[in-house]
Amino acid sequence: MEYEIIVVGGGHAGCEASLAAARKNHKTLLITSNLQNIADMPCNPSIGGPAKGIVVREIDALGGEMGKNADKSLLQAKMLNTKKGPAVQALRFQIDKITYPKEMLKTLTKEKNLTLKEAMVEKLLIKNNKIEGVELATGEKIYAQAVILTTGTYLRSVVLAGSTKKASGPHGEKESKYLSTHLKELGFKILRLKTGTPPRIAKETIDYSETLLEAGATEPLSFSFDNKIYYDVNKQIPCHLIYTTPQTHQIIKDHLKESSMYGGYVEGVGPRYCPSIEDKVVRFSDKERHQLFLEPESIFYDDIYIQGFSTSMPHNIQEEMVHSLPGLHKAKILKYAYAIEYDAIDSKQLKNTLETKIIENLYTAGQINGTSGYEEAAGQGLIAGINAALKLEKKEPLILKRNEAYIGVLIDDLVTKGVKDPYRLLTSRAEYRLLLRHDNADLRLREYGYKIGLISKEKYQEFTKKKQEINNLFNLLKTTKITPKKEINSYLEKINTTTIKDGISLYDLLKRPEVSINHLENFISLPYSKEVKQQVTINAKYEGYIKKASKEAEKMLTLEEKIIPATLNYQLVPNLASEARQKLSEIKPTTLGQASRISGVNPADISILMVYLRRLNKDE
Repeated sequence: MEYEIIVVGGGHAGCEASLAAARKNHKTLLITSNLQNIADMPCNPSIGGPAKGIVVREIDALGGEMGKNADKSLLQAKMLNTKKGPAVQALRFQIDKITYPKEMLKTLTKEKNLTLKEAMVEKLLIKNNKIEGVELATGEKIYAQAVILTTGTYLRSVVLAGSTKKASGPHGEKESKYLSTHLKELGFKILRLKTGTPPRIAKETIDYSETLLEAGATEPLSFSFDNKIYYDVNKQIPCHLIYTTPQTHQIIKDHLKESSMYGGYVEGVGPRYCPSIEDKVVRFSDKERHQLFLEPESIFYDDIYIQGFSTSMPHNIQEEMVHSLPGLHKAKILKYAYAIEYDAIDSKQLKNTLETKIIENLYTAGQINGTSGYEEAAGQGLIAGINAALKLEKKEPLILKRNEAYIGVLIDDLVTKGVKDPYRLLTSRAEYRLLLRHDNADLRLREYGYKIGLISKEKYQEFTKKKQEINNLFNLLKTTKITPKKEINSYLEKINTTTIKDGISLYDLLKRPEVSINHLENFISLPYSKEVKQQVTINAKYEGYIKKASKEAEKMLTLEEKIIPATLNYQLVPNLASEARQKLSEIKPTTLGQASRISGVNPADISILMVYLRRLNKDE
């Protein structure tokens, strides 16, 4: 049997990759070991968070599925960092672990160009360093022009708790035994990484009187720009906050050597920014307590997830640890915590399209590339699916720049810097984060989604209408002025802002911290949507900062436009530092901009390279 594109793995990356390819009218096959685990959420029951929530918005802006599916599966919605600036605000939804996979499976099965198959891929079919398809554990060969690997944590995966080790994927699923060995034989550098998950406890055994209530947002929220609301704001499922105690910390210290990590049983490198509770106690010994959240997993069962309490301690020690927490003295553990080790490839062996440098038309996305998180995986899957399809169509790839999207930051970091531990996207990784906000993801990326063919004409027309309304409101406020009349100054005093002595435009008035766009309704009718008003408000209040960030981005783009030939021999470039020569030869950056971000390549090396490329161009 022959397909155009095969996607291996049905997690968040695989779902986005296969949907993107199929929606671009390519005959696509999604192969996964268990169809019931499609879009599985083996760890936290949430989608979004700082930076990650913006990625979900970007996925939706480009025509992906995660945001829509999250909206359908919501238990509780929150907008984070509302007391901070717009650059760090992001959505985080508690998600129903039963509903989310069901809804995604429904979406996949409805897609006309997509076929789903339960199987285990063991080998890749390759001819002249070009992918030709895959070979299953049964020996069956399936052919395709492009293959996307989205294998998650299943490559030679091992589950650990204390001194016990078991070859298994999450939920006791069968691991992928042979594929990573095959990739190593093909020349891929393989990394061993680790992640983990906390215990789940029975809801009815929690004493909520010892916890602090964490309620959801009081206004309707959605990830998708469709703005469909599937939940009742007044019927959200609550979360609760607790803290570790001195007793918890003492139990961990007393039994540290019994954990998989500190007992020497772990080979892989764990996540730096999402450490286990024993790692927190050791690394942050000055902290008296660590916050934990009790989060519901589903309306269909009563398991409660202890967010922030990931551990690889033996089961009996986990019992002691859980019972030392406020409200959990009599808690029943329904599922014990564990660590999981798995293989990943060195992401520096990828192009910024997510095609591998070693095998043509072979793409990888998600945790196989060394990332952590459902959102990072989905973002990569979408880009891999788009670029595999575009390559078959002989079209230019979609490469998002660092000033255009968090997805662009993520992929650039992966292919330029590589990973040593599971990569987590953070707002601090984005140097232009004021440009990459939750509220403007569609303004940044919808055009791309439409050109690629993942956004319908109808949705695109809605988007262009919104853009026009933003311009109209902007111009209206710029051209409408108020003068220092008595009633106007009286109102300004009432809203605690300075009175005026001369005429002022409503746009300039809006720049004042005390003035909201709703205050301007006192002077003029503003029949615009909340989203349109929000865009104009942010641009008014942060105008100086946005202009500065845009100028810095423009400088960066001049370096991004300077292409480095793929065949360039860095050994022939005189005066380069030896470390720079080695790193540049390994990564083979496509532009001077990418070269400038490689660890070990300093500004002097970039200047030398720039001069060399100028001479090279003159000689040609």
